[in-house]
Amino acid sequence: MPDRLFEVPRLAAVYDALDSDRSDLEEYAALLERLSVSSMVDIGCGTGTFAILLASRGVQVTAVDPAEASLAVARAKPGGTNVNWLLGEAHSFTLGPVDAVTMTGNVAQVFLTDDAWDGLVGSAFKMLRPGGYLIFETRDPEAKAWQTWRRDATYRQAEIDGVGAVACWEELTSAELPLVSFRTTFEFGQDESVISESTLRFRGRDEVVASLRDAGFDAPDIRGAADRPNLELVFVARRPT
Repeated sequence: MPDRLFEVPRLAAVYDALDSDRSDLEEYAALLERLSVSSMVDIGCGTGTFAILLASRGVQVTAVDPAEASLAVARAKPGGTNVNWLLGEAHSFTLGPVDAVTMTGNVAQVFLTDDAWDGLVGSAFKMLRPGGYLIFETRDPEAKAWQTWRRDATYRQAEIDGVGAVACWEELTSAELPLVSFRTTFEFGQDESVISESTLRFRGRDEVVASLRDAGFDAPDIRGAADRPNLELVFVARRPT
């Protein structure tokens, strides 16, 4: 099931305003352009920012997410009608063949078990045409980013039309590697708080490479995330021709 911050309509509606810096997506868009991608599946599309960006540039986009509240926000955005939105898990659909499958943000880390991750990678392989690319990011466990997950380091706020002042922050609740859990608190004004609990799995470089190899991909290109140097790894894995 999706975390509450994606599934509860009230939280999904304020998500973009509280996570407004999406400069990371331009890096992905530029990479897809260099790879001559004209069709793609975006897994875990959330509120649809990346899918709509690519569709506006002529890419045929299918975007998949298990949270109806997030998809409702995505569909209502300008350009939302240019994307094929699907509610559910990616493995539930027969999609492709496409030039690329993407997972931005923390999506690759929400698959907590080996079976769930291997199933996801296998599904992506089947969606791709020969020579197509699976592109995703994951936090590097060696950077131990969770050590900064506390209110004073993650606090942000926004004034949102029709809602008013909203603040949110993350706090670490458990770090039992490879699983790390945290709590996101949304504060509406000074009188009401809504809490969402989340868990992410931190997979190391070698573990990810092995899973891609076992699914049939060529050895991936691995690079740092331009917007989070030394914190995240970006994998570009090619299905053999």
